[in-house]
Amino acid sequence: MVTDAEMLRSRAKFRGVYAIPVTAFHEDGSIDFKGVAKCVEYCVATGSHGIVMPVNASEFFTLSDTERIAVIKAGVDANAGQLPLVAGISGVSVQHAIELSLMAQDAGANALMALPPISRNVSPIVMEEYYRGIGEAVELPVFIQNHDPPAGQKVPLDVMVRLLKEVDTISYIKEETMPPGQAITAEFAAAGDALEGVMGGMGGRYLLDEYGRGACGTMPGCHIPDVHAALWGALERGDEAESIRIYNKMAPMLLFENAFGAAVYKNVLHRRGVIDSPHMRGPARRHMDSTDSAELDRLLAEVSEFFTWKG
Repeated sequence: MVTDAEMLRSRAKFRGVYAIPVTAFHEDGSIDFKGVAKCVEYCVATGSHGIVMPVNASEFFTLSDTERIAVIKAGVDANAGQLPLVAGISGVSVQHAIELSLMAQDAGANALMALPPISRNVSPIVMEEYYRGIGEAVELPVFIQNHDPPAGQKVPLDVMVRLLKEVDTISYIKEETMPPGQAITAEFAAAGDALEGVMGGMGGRYLLDEYGRGACGTMPGCHIPDVHAALWGALERGDEAESIRIYNKMAPMLLFENAFGAAVYKNVLHRRGVIDSPHMRGPARRHMDSTDSAELDRLLAEVSEFFTWKG
C-alpha cells in the first residue's frame, strides 16, 4: 500500500542523501582543490545520492565569489556527472545571486540553492523579489533554503507558496526551521503539486520524522555519508527496526556536530584520510580541545560498522 508520504516522495526528481563536501584548505588558508575533489569522490564512493556545494557546511561565507565558482567547478569536474550537483548561490542581493546562479549554471550544476539575502534581515517583499529574480533568470531547478537565524532567515509560508506556484524553476525547499517536520507538512499542504520535494537539513537530526512526512531527502555534512546512506536505505526498504537502530547509533554524533559545526566535519574527514588538514578560515573556525577530540574518536567508533570508505 502506498502511503501519502511515499506519494509525496515519488514526484521528486532529487531524492536521497545529498552530502555537502567541505571546502578543504591548506594550513595557510588557501583552498586545497585536490582535497575538494577528494571530498566529492568520497561522497560518491560512500553511497550519497547527490552533492551540494558550497553552502553553510562548506564555509561558503569565508569564500570570495571567484573562489565559490572555482569550488563549484572543481566539484562538477570531480563528480563527472555521476550524481546531481546542487550549487549554493546565496547572495547579498538579487543581482549578486543572479550573477552567481548564471555562473554556476554555466559551470555544469544541476540545480541551485539559495538562502534569503545574506547581508541582513530583509522583509518578505524583498525575499520574494530576490527568489523571483533568481528563478526567472535561470533554467535549473531552484531550492529555497528556509533556515532559522543566525545562519539564515525564515521565509514566510505564503511567500514560498507564491514562488512555487508562479515561478516554474522554483520547485524545492530545503527545510531547516524548527520544528522542521511540522513545517514540511504545512508546505506540502499549502503548495500542492507545485512543490516537487522537500529535503531536510541540520545534519539529518530529524530525518526519521521528516521521512514520515514525505521528505524526499536530507542534506547533511559529508563526514559520515556512508552512515547517512545506510539510514536512508533502511528507510526506503521500510525496515523500521534497522532505521531506528542506525539512527540511535548516529544520534550522539549528530548532537556533537551541532556544537562544533564544520570543525567536526573536517576533523572526521582528516581522520578518515579524505583531506590533509582540518584547517578552517575565520570566522567559521571553532576550537576543539583534547577532550573534545577524544569524544569524537569514541563517537566515530560507535558508527564505524557502517563505514564503506576504504581510503
